[in-house]
Amino acid sequence: MLIDARTHIDDLADFVASSPTSYHAAHTIADRLRAAGFEQMDPARPFGGVAGRRFIQRQGAVVAWVAPAEADEDTSFRIVGTHTDSPSFKVKPGALIRSAGWTQIGVEVYGGALLNSWLDRDLGVAGRLVTSDGAVHLARTGPVTRIAQLAIHLDRSANESLTLDRQKATQPVLAVETAQTLLGHLADIAGVAPEDVVGHDLTLFDTQRPGVIGLEGEFLASGRLDNLACTHAGLTAIESAQPGDDVAVFVAFDHEEVGSATTTGAAGPVLQDALERIADGYGLGLDATRAMYARSSCISADTGHLVHPNYPGHHDPVNQPLPNKGPLLKINANQRYATDAVGAGIWHRACTSAGVPSQPFVSNNAVPCGSTIGPITATRLGITTVDVGIGLLSMHSARELCGVEDPWYLSRVAEAYWQGA
Repeated sequence: MLIDARTHIDDLADFVASSPTSYHAAHTIADRLRAAGFEQMDPARPFGGVAGRRFIQRQGAVVAWVAPAEADEDTSFRIVGTHTDSPSFKVKPGALIRSAGWTQIGVEVYGGALLNSWLDRDLGVAGRLVTSDGAVHLARTGPVTRIAQLAIHLDRSANESLTLDRQKATQPVLAVETAQTLLGHLADIAGVAPEDVVGHDLTLFDTQRPGVIGLEGEFLASGRLDNLACTHAGLTAIESAQPGDDVAVFVAFDHEEVGSATTTGAAGPVLQDALERIADGYGLGLDATRAMYARSSCISADTGHLVHPNYPGHHDPVNQPLPNKGPLLKINANQRYATDAVGAGIWHRACTSAGVPSQPFVSNNAVPCGSTIGPITATRLGITTVDVGIGLLSMHSARELCGVEDPWYLSRVAEAYWQGA
C-alpha cells in the first residue's frame, strides 16, 4: 500500500516509464490489478458473477470494480474516470520516408500536442503490432529517433516567431542508410516475424525518465502526466479498495485527446456496457438499473492548469491554483466541465473525509478551456459527474510538470469517495 507522497510519486514515475502508449498503460494496469487480487473477465463471454474484485481490459482501456455480494435499492455506482492516452505522433502506413538522403519516420500529429516541445528530444517508438493470426503484440524501442529543429543560423527569426508546419517540420530522422525497417526492428523486439505483421498502432514517446526536481524536491517533471498522473491515482486507490455498500468503479478510457468517439473512448460503449452487465449480474432489470444510475456519481479525473508565473494574464485573476495545494475542482459555465453544485458537494465531502485540500479552477473568460470525459459521461449515462484533476504546467508538452503531493492527494480522495464519503 502506498503510504506517503514520495512513495506515490516514485511509483507514478515507474508507471509512466512502463506506459509509453495507451496500450502499454492498459497492460500495466491489468498486471497490477491481477497482482492486487482482481479477477480478469473476458468481455466476449458472459460475466456470470460480478461481486468482489474484477476487471476487463479492452485494447487501451480498462474497467475495474469492487462490488458487494448483493445489491439493494440503495446501492449505487461510484465511478472514477480517467484516460490513458496523451498527445503524441502516430506512425503512418509505410512508416519510412526518404528526404535529402535521410531516412525518416512518416508521422501524423495525435491530439493537441505542443509541437515545439518535441523538438530535439530522444524519442522512441512504441505501440502494438497485429500479426496475420490476429494476435496483438506490444513493443517499444529505446531512443531511436529525433525531430530535429532547424539551426538558428538557418532561421534567424526562430526566437521571435517559431511556426512549425505540421507536415514538413515534424517528421523525425531515423537513419541515413539502414538495411532494417522500423517495423522489422519492432517485430524483432516483439518476437514475431516481420512478414507476419499486418497492422500497427505506433506512436512516438519521449524516452527521458520522469524526475523529481526543485530546490525542495517539490516538482515532478515527466512526459504523459496528462493523464497518466490521474490514471495512476485511481489505480492505486482501487488496488486497496474493499467491498462496501456501493460498487466502486475505476475506468481508464482511451482516445480522450482526439475526442473520445471510439469503441474504447468515453463516448463509446465500454463503461455503459460494464455497468449494465454488473447490474445484470445482480439480477436487476432495466428499470432497476436506470434507478441505480440515478443514485450514482462519477468523478472525472483529468489534469488541469496551474497558474503560469510568466503568463498570469492567461488565467482567471482570482482563482490561480498552485502546485502541492491540492487537486483542482474544475468549473465552466458552458459545460466544458460537468461540475455543478451537487457534484462539487460530492467532491468536497470526499476531500474533507480524506483530509485533502482542493483548489477551484475556472478559465479566463478570454481564453477558452478544453474539455474532458466528464461531460461525455454525464451526457451518455445521466450520472451526476464532477470534473477534477491534478494541476500542471506545460500541459500537452512532451514534458509536463506537477507538484509531488497532488497525485497522492487525488489518490486519497478517490479512496475516501469509494469508502462512502
